[in-house]
Amino acid sequence: MSNPKIALGTWAWGAGAFGGDSVFGSSTDENNLKPVFEAAMGAGLNLWDTATAYGMGESERILGKLAASYRREDVLISTKFTPQMAQMFGNDVSRMAQASMERMGIDYIDMYWIHNPMDVERWTPGLIPLLKSGKVKRVGVSNHNIKEIGRANQILGEAGFKVGAVQNHFSLLYRSSEKGGVLDYCKENGIEFWAYMVLEQGALSGKYNTQNPLPADSDRGRKYNPILPQLENLTAAMKEIGDKYGASVSQIGIAWAVAKGTMPIIGATKVHHITEAAEASKIALTAEEIATLEDLADATGIDTRGEWEHTME
Repeated sequence: MSNPKIALGTWAWGAGAFGGDSVFGSSTDENNLKPVFEAAMGAGLNLWDTATAYGMGESERILGKLAASYRREDVLISTKFTPQMAQMFGNDVSRMAQASMERMGIDYIDMYWIHNPMDVERWTPGLIPLLKSGKVKRVGVSNHNIKEIGRANQILGEAGFKVGAVQNHFSLLYRSSEKGGVLDYCKENGIEFWAYMVLEQGALSGKYNTQNPLPADSDRGRKYNPILPQLENLTAAMKEIGDKYGASVSQIGIAWAVAKGTMPIIGATKVHHITEAAEASKIALTAEEIATLEDLADATGIDTRGEWEHTME
C-alpha cells in the first residue's frame, strides 16, 4: 500500500503527561476519536503517527483500540523510541518498542523513530535487531540535524539498512530544516521528510486571533497567545490565497508543506481536521504564492522552536 501524502498525528490524544490535556488544552478519548479515525480511514488517510511519550502511552493505547477493527495491513502505524524515557525500559530500544506493540495490540510497527538525538551512537544501533526480526518495517530519526542523520544512516548502513524518513518541526514560521540543508539532504538520499507542527498547534489554522485566543491554561496557549498579533498579516494572506482555492487558512498551511516536498503530520482530533487534510493535499500553490507566504512569515520575526529541539542550522 502506498503512503498517503499526509500523516495523521495523535499527540493530542488522551490525557496524561505530555498529552492532550496539558499540551493542547483538549479533552479526547476513545469515544470521541472513533468517528475521527473512521473518517480518516474512509478518506484513504491510513498513516497514523504516535509515540510512547504522548500521554505516557495513552495515545498508543487509544490508537490500538481504534485500529483493532481494521485489517492490520490497512493501517500504517508510526511510533517512537524516546531516549528521555529509556530508563523506564532498561535503556533498551527493543523493550520500548515491544511495550508500544503490546499497548497497541500489534506484532509489528510500520515506522519506528528515534524521537530525539540525545546520543546517536548509543541509540541508533538499537534499531538494527528490530529491523532484522521484522518487528519494525522501516526506521526514521526525529529532531536530528544533517550531521546526526548522516551518522545514523552510517550506523544503519553497516548492517544493510538505512534511515527511511526524517521527522522534524517544519512550518511557515519554522524553516530551520530547509535553511540547514536537511530537506535537500533527504531529497538527495531518497529519505522521506515528515513535517510536524505545520500549523504550529493551531496558531496558523486561522481559527485563533487576539479576540479568540488559544486555550489559556494549555502549553500551546502560553506559547502562542503572546505572538498572535504578529501573525495577523500572515494569516490574512493565507486566507486571501485560500479564498482563491475555496480553501481554509489551515489548508493553505498544509498545501504549503506539501509543495515543499514534505509529508505534513496533521493533528487529528475532529472529523473536520480529516476532511480539511484530505482536500488540502490536492491544492497546488504557485511559486509566487509560496514566496509571498514565506516573506510574510519571515517578517513576523518569530522563532517557534520547541524547547525539546535544537536548531538545524
